[in-house]
This record gives sequence, C-alpha cells and structure tokens, in this order.
Amino acid sequence: MQEHSSSHLKMLGYAAFWLLVWEAASLLVGNSILLAGPFDTALRLVELVPTAAFWQTILSSFGRIALGFAVGFAGALALGLLSHHFEGFRQLMAPAFDALKSIPLVCIIVLLLLWVGSRRVSALAVFLVVLPAVYFSVLEGLDAQDGKLKEVLGRMDVSGLRLFLVDTWQQLLPYLIGTSRNVCGMAWKAGVAAEVIGSPRGTIGEEVYQAKLLLATSDLFAWTIAIVLASWACERLFLLLLRSTGPWALRLALKMKRTGMQSAQPGPVKMEGATFGYKGTSGAPDSVIARDVSRVLDAGSRWIMADPSGTGKTTVIAGIAGMKPLLAGAIAAPDRLSLMCQDIRLIEGYTAEENVELASRLDEAEARHLLRELLPEDALGRPVAELSGGQRRRVELVRALAHPSALVLLDEPFASLDHATHQQAAAFLMSHLEGRTLIVASHVPGDAALLDAEPLDIFCDEA
Repeated sequence: MQEHSSSHLKMLGYAAFWLLVWEAASLLVGNSILLAGPFDTALRLVELVPTAAFWQTILSSFGRIALGFAVGFAGALALGLLSHHFEGFRQLMAPAFDALKSIPLVCIIVLLLLWVGSRRVSALAVFLVVLPAVYFSVLEGLDAQDGKLKEVLGRMDVSGLRLFLVDTWQQLLPYLIGTSRNVCGMAWKAGVAAEVIGSPRGTIGEEVYQAKLLLATSDLFAWTIAIVLASWACERLFLLLLRSTGPWALRLALKMKRTGMQSAQPGPVKMEGATFGYKGTSGAPDSVIARDVSRVLDAGSRWIMADPSGTGKTTVIAGIAGMKPLLAGAIAAPDRLSLMCQDIRLIEGYTAEENVELASRLDEAEARHLLRELLPEDALGRPVAELSGGQRRRVELVRALAHPSALVLLDEPFASLDHATHQQAAAFLMSHLEGRTLIVASHVPGDAALLDAEPLDIFCDEA
C-alpha cells in the first residue's frame, strides 16, 4: 500500500514539474494567443465540461471513432486468421497492408474526403489506421503460437471452436493487448485529425479548427486535454474488456455441447513396415530409431517401452498417435485415443476439474470425484498453474483416462512422482483402464510388472 501511494505521489510530482515548465514558458512568451498558460486552459476546461454541448461533441466524435475501431479490429482479426491458414491469401494481402502502413495519414484523409465526404471520413480513417496494426499483430501471434497443447487436445476430440477458445485465443490475446495499448491512442489521433481536415459539424475536430481560426489557444489546449483524457479512458475500458475475453472464452468452451465423446471399443494397433525416426536435412541421411516394424498389438493388450532415456520412445508414441509422420510403412490405430505426452500440456487457466471436464463426458462434480483418487483436496478448485509438477502430472493422467477412447498412449506418466505416489498412480491407471489397449513409455524399472505389460522391443540396436 505504501509503495502504491509513493508511486502516485511521484506521478503527481512529475505532473507538477511539467505544469510549472508550461507556466514558465507561457510567462516567458507573454502572449496568451501564442501560448496560453495552464491556469487559462484549466479555466476554459471548467467552463466547457458542465455544458451539454461539450458532451454531445465528445460523444459525436467517440461514436465515429469507436465504429471505425471496432470494424477495423474485427476485420483485422478475421483477415489475420485467414492469412495464417492460407498462404496464398496471405501473399495476396501483403501488398495492400504494406501500402496501408506506409501511406501518410493526411493523404488517406484527403482521398477519403473526396470519396465519402466529411461525415464518414473520421470512422474510415480510424478503420484504415487500426486495420494494418492489428492485422500484423494477429499474424505475429498466430505464427508464434506453441502448438503442443493443440496437438494433444486435438487428438482427444477437442476441436473446432472449443480448441480455438481454450488454446489459440489464449495465446493470441497477449499480442492483441500489447497492440491495443498503442492502437487506441492512434485511433483518436486519426479520428480527430480527419475531423479537423473535414470539419464535420458537432465534432471535436470542428472545435479544434474553430479554435485555430479564432486564435483561441486556451480553447485549443482545453480540447486537446479532453482528447487525451477520452483516449486514455477508451484505452483502459477496451483493455479491460479484451482481458476479460480470456476467462470468458475458457468458460464458454466448457459450456459448449461436447460432441464425439461417445464410448469406443478397445482397438488393435497394426504396424506394417513402420520405420520411426527423423528426416535428414540438407542431404543428411535419415535418423532411424525403429526400422521396418510389422506387428499387431491386440485390442485390450498392454505394452511397455522400458528402454533407457534417449532411445526414441517419445518418437514412437508420437508416430502411433499420428502426430509425427513415419519415415516408411504404415500404422493402423484407433482414431479415438487418449494421450499423455512427456512434457506437461494443460490449460493453465483451468482448474484440475475443468481440464478433465473439457476432454471427457464428465461434469465438474464427476471430474472432482475422480481427481480425489490421486490429488489432495487443496489441489482442487485452483488453476493448475498453481499446482506442483507432480500434481499437474497426475491431472494429466486423470484427463487421459477420463477421455473415452479405444487406445491409451502414455509417455512417462509417472515422472516427477515419489515412490508412494507412483504406486498409487499405477493402481489408478489399472483400475480405470477398462480393457482399453495400452502403450506406455517408461524408463523406470519395475513398471512392466506394475502394469502387467509386455515389453515392446522395436528399437534399432544402434539407437
């Protein structure tokens, strides 16, 4: 609290310093027409604010600027999503957006005045300023997104709009928030500049233009302060609304009807000449970890890859899950699968219950009941970002087994667990496997016996 008060006092001190500089400059000039002082400006602002005409003018300009901003923001978001998914469309849009970000604003305003007249020029000018700024931010955010969570959730039947809400939008939001801090101010600058040039009646731009004609510097400064305050208020309000879309999107995804979550019969995994590994780059040979594997893993069977770390177990899991292409051959595996990767992939803003609920047919109460078998009560009802590594790992295990599937793929499911919790998690896995085909990657000795699983020996000797 003291630090907060100290920060405010410092800001007031800085503001007072610049007011004194302004007053000194005004006294030095000695001509209120050339430079009105802060006292005269404040007096004029006090005269303007109580009048209905002042607020009508503010609202008139705000309506035009808000319209241009909203349409530009929404349009940039839609075009950015299209450009990210379709390279041809992205190349088509590139010259237009490069031109928009380079053309001087005054040239755009003059052209718009010729085409649409002074009443519409403000909204269109704002639209053309906001559109490229947000568009490039959307592209940057989408290009930089981490696809790991989407990869897992997509294989567990979380797709379409639900996947966009819980993953893509959450990763894109920080880029939009960062850009909006600048774009809100740019919108007001562009809108008022267009009004000054076009001078439509009843707008801030007209008042600024009249102040220039009448040499009323105090009026000019008073309206400038009004513009700055309006821009600041709009920025804070929009950022508040934009930030709220993150939690809102997460809640909406849970409320949407879950489709494709019906039970599935255990299915076999058929490998025909499957070769796992990595494609060589720049003419280098392929790196092979398992060559020409032809096997049938019967429905309901349990298998474990207990080889040491670094042999390629994760690559095999990814190949069977269809997340990594084979170097050769083919795999026929059930489409409905549960997946747990080596690294933790949870929705950080969700609680443990909500992470399980999203990927299953369970409601929150049922998910909580299931999680209690592995987690303490104080770990429930909190965002998983606040949980320990071992607790987060157990949430992933519960999510995988709660998802109705034909095949369960688990990559190091007991990592970060102590001996007692390891035993408890293994017992949980066995009790909730429900006859599904199981493939586990684990380098921990004894897991084969613990899970009553057969060894899946497929790796090359040189691996």
